Amino acid sequence: MRNSKRVAALGALAALTVTLSACGGADQQVDNAPPPAPPAPAAPMNPPPAAAGDGVTTNADVFGPACSQLPQGDAPGSLNNMGPQPVASAASTNPLLTTLVTAVGKVDGLADTLNSQQAITVFAPYNGAFDEVKKAMGDQAFTELLGNQKQLGGLLSYHVVPQRYDAAGLVGAKTVTELAGGQVTIGGTAEAPTVTDGKGNTANILCGNIPTDNATVFVIDKVLMPAS
Repeated sequence: MRNSKRVAALGALAALTVTLSACGGADQQVDNAPPPAPPAPAAPMNPPPAAAGDGVTTNADVFGPACSQLPQGDAPGSLNNMGPQPVASAASTNPLLTTLVTAVGKVDGLADTLNSQQAITVFAPYNGAFDEVKKAMGDQAFTELLGNQKQLGGLLSYHVVPQRYDAAGLVGAKTVTELAGGQVTIGGTAEAPTVTDGKGNTANILCGNIPTDNATVFVIDKVLMPAS
């Protein structure tokens, strides 16, 4: 009996020794395992958009000697008022552009066409520019021009570029093609661009980089004339 108990005790001890050896081996394998690779950095949820030269401007970009003549605050014709509107609607409240607005209104559908464009640049002659044309042409010829929708529409469309530019973009482009066909040449600097028409007449910017919903507007001091 005593021998049987001794044999059983030795068997249990042997089994315990095997178990502890196995555990020690497992621990050693874990200790020797390479550390896990660090997790990859998470991608940003909202990466900043890439800069796009789309010609869109803000009120802070507006420049020129005549900008101070615009109404202030949220009054009709102010930058705050014009910004959310499409270009023809915005121009209709600008006190520098009343003659231009009258001329656009005499061409059927032109205001709607301008408002429906997606991204354009508009060279907008101020009132005094039309006064110069009227003086040069004479009252009767100027009145006839306003009554000729085809001729007037072509002249006004020569002031629209079917691509949106800010001042820096215009100067970088050097020449731009107008909606009516024909080109104008851009000179000067982004701070003081000039626009030369097909007949070689050069207009200065009175108030530029004006933002509207679908256009960037440059008020100029001359009516642009195509080469023919």
